[in-house]
Amino acid sequence: MLAMRGQVIKLSHLLRRSARGTPVLNEATRTCPLQQSNIRNMSSASKPKVYVTNYDIPKKGLDLLNKSCDVVQWQSRETITREQLIKNVKGIDALFCILTDKIDGTLLDACGPQLKAVGTMSVGYDHIDMKACKERGIPVGFTPDVLTDATAELTVALLLATSRRLMEGAGAVRSGEWGMWNPQWMCGQGLHHSTVGIFGLGRIGLAVAKRLRPFGISRLLYSGRKENPAAKEVDAEFVSFDTLLRESDFVIAGCALNSETKEIFNEDAFKKMKPTAIFVNSSRGGVVNQKALYDALKSGQIRAAGLDVTTPEPLPTDSPLLDLKNCVVLPHIGSATVEARNAMAELTARNILAALNGEQMPCQIE
Repeated sequence: MLAMRGQVIKLSHLLRRSARGTPVLNEATRTCPLQQSNIRNMSSASKPKVYVTNYDIPKKGLDLLNKSCDVVQWQSRETITREQLIKNVKGIDALFCILTDKIDGTLLDACGPQLKAVGTMSVGYDHIDMKACKERGIPVGFTPDVLTDATAELTVALLLATSRRLMEGAGAVRSGEWGMWNPQWMCGQGLHHSTVGIFGLGRIGLAVAKRLRPFGISRLLYSGRKENPAAKEVDAEFVSFDTLLRESDFVIAGCALNSETKEIFNEDAFKKMKPTAIFVNSSRGGVVNQKALYDALKSGQIRAAGLDVTTPEPLPTDSPLLDLKNCVVLPHIGSATVEARNAMAELTARNILAALNGEQMPCQIE
């Protein structure tokens, strides 16, 4: 089923037939590790319907779903609107969503009582009303671990780009500002002998810490709700949030977004930082009060900031943050490696397939 204007397309998995004309699944389907017997017994008429909310999902994930499901995918390059999403999910058995989709009780009810699974192609799930899902008995899958390395790499790259003023330097070359060599021109802040503070030493925070240790940092501090035994691997000290802010040369936000962390980096937090501090956020835009951050950068309260996440996303082009030379903003590309995005799509598909087969998802939010 293909709707006009390229809005939705129905993807059906093709069956080959034996000499007797009996439909049999191809070799690729036989190798699917998730409940082979159940998948083989599904007839075309009984295939569960899965709705995919984005046109740009990696093929590896879609191929897994197409082997045993009727997949309907949003095909426009424009982000699906709330109204269109509510209209398109009617009667589906599973929802494949991304972090920009708001999944709440209204949307779940629009899907219908037959909905069996929600799979988000993200590690964060603050866009999903987990209470509403639990009340309806709908399991929710997410994609931890597979994007840890990619996001950690990007975080370190963003820290270096900000502290060593790489964007400014590249701009100076293009604009012709690059002239004779001057000793203090484009000087930035180095990592060697510095103190790095990570707020939220989870999987990604720990991976960032491991990558920063070889730079010769003197101290590694971390803060959060409780101590992490894995901190011993990187010789990190557990301190209060205030201590982390006061003593760190680099402050990295690596926490989840929830009621406790919403805008925790606010005017008060930036006032406690060193005037030479570099702030980096690759977690969620909502943990930062952007007005307070702008004021801190503009006034010189802190030296610079690097952001891979903002509120809203995409960040409007007239945002005052974009007028600041000491603020580097990236378009939420923390997990943007080919390997990570393929793995995320595959894991989302496996989460959905497991739930449709009545099994525990490989990565299910509890």
